[in-house]
Amino acid sequence: MDIELVTLFPEMVEPAARFGVTGRAIERGIWRLRCWNPRDQATDAYRRVDDRPFGGGPGMVMMAEPLAACLAALHGRRATDGLPRARVIHLSPTGAPLTQVKVAELSVLPAIALLCGRYEAIDQRLLDAEVDEEISIGDFIVSGGELPALTLIDAVVRLLPGVMTDSVSAQQDSFSDGLLEGPHFTRPEVFGGVPVPEVLMSGHHARIARWRREASLRVTAQRRPDLIEQARRAGRLSDADEAFLRQLS
Repeated sequence: MDIELVTLFPEMVEPAARFGVTGRAIERGIWRLRCWNPRDQATDAYRRVDDRPFGGGPGMVMMAEPLAACLAALHGRRATDGLPRARVIHLSPTGAPLTQVKVAELSVLPAIALLCGRYEAIDQRLLDAEVDEEISIGDFIVSGGELPALTLIDAVVRLLPGVMTDSVSAQQDSFSDGLLEGPHFTRPEVFGGVPVPEVLMSGHHARIARWRREASLRVTAQRRPDLIEQARRAGRLSDADEAFLRQLS
């Protein structure tokens, strides 16, 4: 998979992407990261990419022309190399919330291009003309799109075939089946006077699987009851699940 990144600060992203799971996957050639700086497409001596907003207001707005030229260079390079067009995604607080379902959808694409804004905003005309979709990682504001981009990159890359050493691990993550993941335990068997739940020591795979399912249902019902309702509407809850949830209420 190719991930193309349009950013004023490639040095924020490139080194971070080379740590941990994403870094090992780069080394193994499972995915590739390439950064594009809009300043390289600026036409003035100051390499200016922002200006004051029309109508007044605080902050500066990223100009359409350098970004359009940057994306044109990106698409042109891919076309010259015989590669498919990258889907352009703008990381924005006004975008659709990032979910595990969306992450899975993105992970099967051959290429995505992440547009990282800075300053107050990006000229809307550029967004209307060049962006395929906008994605938000939460209802809060950060200084630019680089950290959201790294979050999305990590979420997507770990789903690529061959990245996780244990493929079941990704399948059991929170949100993979629409629910939160239950608690985990490791050695020692007793910590602070609290033992590991006995069922996890039993070696009885069916009982362990049911315990984990009920733990997932319990934590989801307590912290994200909206996800329980979504799972119910999607038909992902069994009769046993529903019986357990009734015990909790």
